[in-house]
Amino acid sequence: MEVSNNKKHFYAIGVSYKNADLKTRGDFSLSLEQKDTLTLEAKREGVEEILINSTCNRTEIYAHVNHPIQLINLLCKHSKGSLGVFNEIGYTHKNNAAFHHIFKVGTGLDSQILGDFEIIGQLKQGFFRSKKLGMGHGFMERLVNAVIQASKRIKTETKISSGATSVAFASVQYIINTIEDISEKNILLFGTGKIGRNTCENLIKHTENDHIVLINRTHEKAKHIAGKFNVLVKEYGELPTEIRKTDVLIVATGAQQPTISKDIIHKDTPLLILDLSIPSNVHSNVEELEHVTLINLDSLSQITNKALEDRRQYIPQAETILEEVKVEFLQWLEHRQYAPALRALKAKLTAQQSSEIKNQEKKAVLKPEAVSVSDQMIQKITGQLANYLKENPSKASSTLDVIQEVFQLDIKAHE
Repeated sequence: MEVSNNKKHFYAIGVSYKNADLKTRGDFSLSLEQKDTLTLEAKREGVEEILINSTCNRTEIYAHVNHPIQLINLLCKHSKGSLGVFNEIGYTHKNNAAFHHIFKVGTGLDSQILGDFEIIGQLKQGFFRSKKLGMGHGFMERLVNAVIQASKRIKTETKISSGATSVAFASVQYIINTIEDISEKNILLFGTGKIGRNTCENLIKHTENDHIVLINRTHEKAKHIAGKFNVLVKEYGELPTEIRKTDVLIVATGAQQPTISKDIIHKDTPLLILDLSIPSNVHSNVEELEHVTLINLDSLSQITNKALEDRRQYIPQAETILEEVKVEFLQWLEHRQYAPALRALKAKLTAQQSSEIKNQEKKAVLKPEAVSVSDQMIQKITGQLANYLKENPSKASSTLDVIQEVFQLDIKAHE
């Protein structure tokens, strides 16, 4: 079933961990400000709705357009990515394939860490952002809600998300497995990005470490985050001093360029650095330092354990649920396409009814109950047609063509 909207098609375009390395994903990543400016430019170009999802593992845009190059150009213009690189590693999905893709992404089945439960929240935030800018309406809201429904069912009815998941989980697993006596070590969190906060929370839970230090460029924001956890807040200017003291440095600043380089690291004891940011916030030159070990997101994603492997057995069950919810959405979408024609037919019948009422009034033969009966007949006719279209989707297009020709319907006026 090919789905269109005003002769436009629904596309998903993007780059992800499957084809793009960390550096390339960083080039195509979008900050909140970049998302907003891209959304508003799309609005000026005539795009009616848009959904942008930019995470550590992927950057994607969903919208109805005549050709996907419109979305690709917008992505390249507002990020550091180029059209040439996108043509090499990017992907484009159309209509049904695009719908299937967003369902897989939103349910964690397409995640770098299978069963990632954070992605659905990111999609929700993306929709709210679009809605705030007047670029999220009925169609996109219904789509996102359907993906949310599929995600909830999969989490409830399968064990694909059993235990902790996500990059934060992999980070903590790596730290615990790598650093001996982690509860006694000094941990420094630089930045208050969501992944960093989640990692910090999980570290507190699983290591019982009570001397974690938090530094952020905005001190008040750091104090706000610290209020939720048992951590000590230090000023941004104390960063080099605190790095000298720490054993584990977790970086999640959300900056568009490196915030940590070898120039501010002055220590001769082992230092583990976890860069949890897209684009990378730690310069690769830190690896030139003898005692420094740098771990980034792609490294973390390759860390698996038995729990993660066990989840794979639930993929078929999860995909079955995904298909059920997706089919319901596609049925709603197909029926939604009939609405303009049904409204046009109802308007035509109502106009004919009004004309006949005037004629009867002139002849002084109009009976009050006749108006009520004719209203009921209009409802029955349009209702019967709607049911026929739903029950005979293969005949819908030809049926609507005939009705449009017979009644001379102006369907565009009712879209």
